[in-house]
Amino acid sequence: MTFVQSIFIAIFQGVTELFPVSSLGHAVILPALLGWNIDQQSPAFLPFLVVLHVGTATALLVYFWRDWWSLLVSVLGRGAPAKVREERHLFALLVLGTLPAVVLGFAFEKWLRHLFGSPVAAAFFLVINGVVLFAGERLRRRWTEVVSNRSELAQASWWDALFVGLFQATALVPGISRSGVTIVGGLLVGLRHEDAARFSFLLATPIIMGAAVLEIPKLLHAAASPSGSALGGSGLWIAGIVAGLTAYASTAVLMRYFRSHEARPALDPFAYYCCLAGALALVYLRFA
Repeated sequence: MTFVQSIFIAIFQGVTELFPVSSLGHAVILPALLGWNIDQQSPAFLPFLVVLHVGTATALLVYFWRDWWSLLVSVLGRGAPAKVREERHLFALLVLGTLPAVVLGFAFEKWLRHLFGSPVAAAFFLVINGVVLFAGERLRRRWTEVVSNRSELAQASWWDALFVGLFQATALVPGISRSGVTIVGGLLVGLRHEDAARFSFLLATPIIMGAAVLEIPKLLHAAASPSGSALGGSGLWIAGIVAGLTAYASTAVLMRYFRSHEARPALDPFAYYCCLAGALALVYLRFA
């Protein structure tokens, strides 16, 4: 992988990571569509994507620093009792929402690694992602009266968090958007678009950081070997910084977007894009 290629992927990953269009799926599909000679089965490829995700996680920490600081202070028991209870409840929701992806990720690690090297599979699941986004908006409107009493994140239950966490676990498959399916999960338990997006973005940080802890040592080992990645260490971290900067901008845009589109099916434009882009990529990869 050349430096220019890594920066291109970093920009694209940073822009799409928070948009519900599967940055991971795009990172697997794009090299094949552009004819880049990148070994996606290389031991260094998946960790390289994780470094880009570290940039994204850092951007989320910076954007939501007040939320994380409030969580930390409340877990330590500092502040007004009501605020401490509310923030500890949110912390418990984040822990529960993270567990399904951790457990299933370990259980199906080998199978998932195979999919990371399959652009055709990523294109197929990108179409599925679009269908999930479109269906989620319709089901959300149908179930509004049933779950409207849980429209705020502070009122979400532990079962709600596990439900969203199970949705997040499906994003271990390239082509399924983590932010997309977790927002859909949040909508289905009665959250507003803005609260569903906020919970989704907060959930992203521990899962991405956890993946980084596991994969970055493997990347460094692969880069040091004779057959390792052609991307140098400094270029690798520059790519991560670029991904972080673009992810921060994407987060700001999306939070504003969901705040102003509560009364509308806000996920529909992303659903149409995923179905169209995935279908076109699938046709090209299979028959070109």
